[in-house]
Amino acid sequence: MAPRTHSAHPALVLFALSVGAFAIGTTEFAAMSLLPFFARDLGIDITIAGHAISAYALGVVAGAPVIAALGARLPRRTLLIGLMAMFAVGNALSALSPSYHWMLLFRFLSGLPHGAYFGVAALVAASLVPIEKRTLAIAKVMSGLTLATVLGVPVANWMGQALGWRSGFFVVAALAVATVTLVALYAPRDGGDAKASPMRELTALGKGQVWLTLLTGAIGFGGLFAVYTYVASTMMEVTHVSETYVPVILAIFGIGMTLGNLIIAWLADKARNRTVIGVLLWSAGSLALFPLMAGNIWTLGLIVFLIGIGGGLGTPLQARLMDVSGDAQTLAAALHHSAFNVANAVGPWLGGLSIAAGYGLVSTGWIGAALALAGLAVFLLAITLERRPSGMMPVAAE
Repeated sequence: MAPRTHSAHPALVLFALSVGAFAIGTTEFAAMSLLPFFARDLGIDITIAGHAISAYALGVVAGAPVIAALGARLPRRTLLIGLMAMFAVGNALSALSPSYHWMLLFRFLSGLPHGAYFGVAALVAASLVPIEKRTLAIAKVMSGLTLATVLGVPVANWMGQALGWRSGFFVVAALAVATVTLVALYAPRDGGDAKASPMRELTALGKGQVWLTLLTGAIGFGGLFAVYTYVASTMMEVTHVSETYVPVILAIFGIGMTLGNLIIAWLADKARNRTVIGVLLWSAGSLALFPLMAGNIWTLGLIVFLIGIGGGLGTPLQARLMDVSGDAQTLAAALHHSAFNVANAVGPWLGGLSIAAGYGLVSTGWIGAALALAGLAVFLLAITLERRPSGMMPVAAE
């Protein structure tokens, strides 16, 4: 369990941490919309340019466990400042990329601090409030990421068109520098955990409940990405509307995700396991309706909003990891974001296979629903094993 810490300005701490989440969310999602611009400038095909997105995701998956384990003994404030400084440098270098191969390297470097930052930020947020309010505190930090899908991504895309794609990455670097300043000013000063070590953090990997919780996110959240990745193509080829509507629909998705993040966190603080089950069922239902509602712009907007609400799954799973990981808090929290980047890879991949097999763009909804139900099956297995007399650490919120 994360130790309680005290701050004279907990709201300012949460704001500072959410600015970092906003920066990360902006670069993660805006990079997709800037693909055509840097592909043209660097003289490569857009499908090749897409490898830059994969390089960033690979950086997240690789960096989260390594940095979390090696940095576990550091004061969390110091670790957050270092991670955001690294993120700022990675994005500034991305903006200066002279070639495709340098771009790949710099996007990989930019992704390294992503998972560890969110993991440590979640632990700090949870330590500021009573235990019965910690999921909502985590959600307030994560609201920076969800707001990025509403505000940061459209602005970065507009700047990419008006000022060149490099400006989008420079803006993210500036936001990271602002985060460094805010965290240095407001984050609580702690002395670190003298007993922490990479070996102690690695004990998380030996806990079945940790793996089952991570697997729930890696599978269950993949459905959302299966649909989100192909929304723009669906709008133009199935809904038959102008591409000018794409930012509007994506913003509607972001609004749903922002509201879902806060509402689901509030519910999870009262009954976390039941909330996770409910969210996965909600996601399965809304994703299954996507093929039926994609043909009209109004119904498409509604179903994309409902799918976005299911994006609040991450916060209750993050809180659950704090309970089941024992002393290996930092690594488990960081691995959570590695798992969600696995979802970001698996969902679009399976959706692409379905499209390539001739089932059409709307088939991504059925793929998404199946993934949500598979994630639910994993979670039900986790809580079933947990309730056995010989099960692992019990979780208070049922």
